[in-house]
Formats: sequence, structure tokens, C-alpha cells
Amino acid sequence: MTNKEYESYYVPSQSHWPIVGAIALFMIALGAAHYVTDLSKEQNGYGGYLLLAGIALVIYMLAGWFSDVINESLAGKYSHQMDNSFHQGMSWFIFSEVMFFAAFFGALLYLRVFSVPWLGGAGNNAETGAVLWPDFVAHWPLLTTPDGTTTSAMGWYGLPLINTVILITSSVTAHFAHDALIKNNRKPLKVWLGLTIVLGIIFMSLQILEYSHGYSEEMRLFLTSGVYGNSFYLLTGFHGMHVTLGCIMLIVMWFRILKGHFTPNNHFAFKAASWYWHFVDVVWVMLFVFVYIL
Repeated sequence: MTNKEYESYYVPSQSHWPIVGAIALFMIALGAAHYVTDLSKEQNGYGGYLLLAGIALVIYMLAGWFSDVINESLAGKYSHQMDNSFHQGMSWFIFSEVMFFAAFFGALLYLRVFSVPWLGGAGNNAETGAVLWPDFVAHWPLLTTPDGTTTSAMGWYGLPLINTVILITSSVTAHFAHDALIKNNRKPLKVWLGLTIVLGIIFMSLQILEYSHGYSEEMRLFLTSGVYGNSFYLLTGFHGMHVTLGCIMLIVMWFRILKGHFTPNNHFAFKAASWYWHFVDVVWVMLFVFVYIL
């Protein structure tokens, strides 16, 4: 019988980072829920502080976990089979993110296709709609809340259109950076990836400017502005959070490239960050169509 050679599979020691991440996400969820409640009641509670603390803890967790994985990779502990595990893990992670946004898009679809027509008396709901909301007009977006407060819809032109062009362009530059890495062209790799990061930062800056415009006295589009305000800020806000996370990942990759990390045959971390960036770009295109245009 011939002896078979088995590839080693590195199993890391127990880590505290998963529990730290779980606590951070719990703090973010709890803080965000209380922050929204405080806004609706026009109170100053602890929700905002808990939310910021959770975000800070997530950043700390990411920095620590990234550092551990980078050191293990540089130490040569990862085999080809380990690389396959990373590919599968990142694929499932992106799939979970797809389902996360699918839930929000599903809620938006339910509001527009079912809830609004029902309140307008569609089907056998004529009397129900009249009782729940007299003089209701079934039209999306809903710019009037049951208490009579009015708001304005965010148009697709202007900042949203500019941000769409920016993100699509950043997806192209990320592809060029990946292609340069495969060809081992280090200088174009640094330039294209750096440009991708700059475009991502510009996108986030313009989204903050867009939110400031929404909260102005001119538009009065608040998180508390009925289901339209809720759905608008939840969908675009969660996407903005994912863009922020994607930018952090790309910045880490850029600094690693400056240190000479990655080769054409060994660069999964860069590939994973690229996958994630393309994912957030696709989600934004869908947001632009279903939230801003339709």
C-alpha cells in the first residue's frame, strides 16, 4: 500500500472575538431600537450612546480579528484546503447579507403592493380603510402621516444619481485593481484600489449630505415620517453601514498591499473584500431603482 500525503489543516485556538462581535451587534440593535424610540418621543435617552458604543466595539473586534488572521496567514499556517474553507465562508456570509436586504426589500414590496392599496379600500377593505384612515389616498410615496404631518419625497436626481455613478465607477476600479494583482502589477494595483477607497468615502460623504438635506426644514423627511421615512432611512442607512464596512476592508487591503502582501496565487483576503464591494454596489443599484425611482 502506498502512503498517502494529507494536507495539513490549521485549526486556530479558541478566540474571544466571536463573543465580542456578538455583544457589539446586540448593543447596536438595542441602541438603534431605543434611539428610534427616543426620536419618535422627542426624548434624549441612552439609545444613541449605546449605538455608538456598539459601533466602536465592532471596529475594535474587526481590527483585532483581522490582525490575528493576517498574522496566521503570514506565518504560513493556511493550506489550500483552508483557503477553500475561507471561500465557502465568505460565500455564505454574502448570501446571508443578500437575505438580510431581501427582508427589507420584501417589507417595501408589501407596503407598496398590499398595505397601501388595502388602506385605500382595495378588495374587500373599503370600510376597513375608511375607519383606520379617513380620506386616505392610496399613492406611494406616502407623504402624509395619520396625524396630518407632511413630508417630501427624495428625488432620484441630484445626489442619489451622482452616488449611483460613483458606486458603479468604484466597482469598475475595484475590478481593475483585482486584475492588476493577478498580473502582479503592484503600482496600478495601489492606484486603482486607492481610487476605489476614495470613491467609497465620497459616496458616504454625499449620503451624509443627502440626509442633512432630508432633515432640513425644506424637505422635513425624518425617520419618523411614516412608513416612507422609515423604509427610506432603514434601507439606505443599512446600505451606508455596509459601504462603511466595505471601505474599512478595502483600506486594510490597501495597507497590506503597501507592505508587499498578496501574490497572484495567494490573495483571498483581497478577493473577499472585492466580492463584498461588488455586492454593496449591486444592492445600491437596486435601492436606486426601487426606493428613488419607482
